[in-house]
Amino acid sequence: MKSPKSFRLHIGLFGQRNVGKSSLLNALTSQEVSIVSDIAGTTTDPVEKPMELLPLGPVLFIDTAGVDDEGALGQQRIRKTRAVIDRTDLAIVVSNAEVWGPFEEKLVEQFRERDVPVLVVFNKTDLYPMRSCMQNSLAGEKLKTVETSATTGAGIAALREAILKSAPDDFINRPAIVNDLVGPGEMAMLVVPIDKEAPKGRLILPQVQSIRDLLDGDSFCMVVKERELREGLRRLNTPPKLVVTDSQAFLKVAADTPPEIPLTSFSILFARHQGDLAEMVRGAMAIDQLQAGDKVLIAEACSHHPIGEDIGTVKIPRWLTQYVGGKLEIDSARGRDFPDNISDYKLIIHCGACMWNRREMLSRIMKARQLNIPITNYGLTIAYSLGIFERALQPFPGALEVYREALRKRAAKG
Repeated sequence: MKSPKSFRLHIGLFGQRNVGKSSLLNALTSQEVSIVSDIAGTTTDPVEKPMELLPLGPVLFIDTAGVDDEGALGQQRIRKTRAVIDRTDLAIVVSNAEVWGPFEEKLVEQFRERDVPVLVVFNKTDLYPMRSCMQNSLAGEKLKTVETSATTGAGIAALREAILKSAPDDFINRPAIVNDLVGPGEMAMLVVPIDKEAPKGRLILPQVQSIRDLLDGDSFCMVVKERELREGLRRLNTPPKLVVTDSQAFLKVAADTPPEIPLTSFSILFARHQGDLAEMVRGAMAIDQLQAGDKVLIAEACSHHPIGEDIGTVKIPRWLTQYVGGKLEIDSARGRDFPDNISDYKLIIHCGACMWNRREMLSRIMKARQLNIPITNYGLTIAYSLGIFERALQPFPGALEVYREALRKRAAKG
């Protein structure tokens, strides 16, 4: 099975037109991934190339259009390029000794503001040799630089090595999904409903990733459907360390799981794994402040066609309406079509983002935080609106304390 994009280090190539970004990507991957031409602006949309970059592992290279593009169409290309910035784990700013200046420095500054590692690549060194004064200046700014020529292959090996050394620690030491909550030699019971949303003959991605994560942690797992949970628990000599359920089955699973066994959902696991669980706990509590007529944004990373009782378009809006006691104005966003202006929303509810890398999800959380807009996710929303929030947070002491502290502050305010 191929590694999903969410597990790949996202490496973006940025720079002005015609500095050789596409040629550099082709040289790095040893494939003709991007179209190369002497005509500036040949790359019109981001081009993605997944590959294994040993010994680092799975990566996703993203070749972008030049961010100095011109005209109305050029502005559209620039917007797409800037969207790539939000999901970049490692930035490669490509230039040459003739064009480096304020434009490139502004690019570097944007990545540094996001705490994204930056590599500066001076390409076309066969045509534009580096000047010593420029090397000294960049060294003084503590920027890692590599000199390459995609045409001759010079410096490509050094660039690969620099990428390996610049990979963020949180990618190399990727946090667990669930095995740290279970432990080696212990068991988790996974409750997996088989409904219309589950692809024929397969499990959905968070379930597969959780199973693999448990195996990587030398933990056991038992997989059952929701109506088989009681019988599954009865057959065990030792209770499981954790029960994990699909959020849509929360109420039934909570009723069938003894209170002494910790319980949560796949979606809440991914709120921690892909995002910021504490921030999303605070976001879920904003449901109490919703009033009829308020605008709520429900965002999904996937762009699948809704089927039947779809969780994002049908079930969550219904549960929220029942909780609030009035009709809400609910908008939907799918894939990367996230609104530029989110200031009118009283709450943003996001899916678990299992198809994305963590940085893209954190970028959305950051945008919401900057505007003081609460953001949470599907599992937390469902647990809160169904009245089982505290139980769903039981496996996460830090997040549970965030919730209890917020309750104490509410009580103090009267």
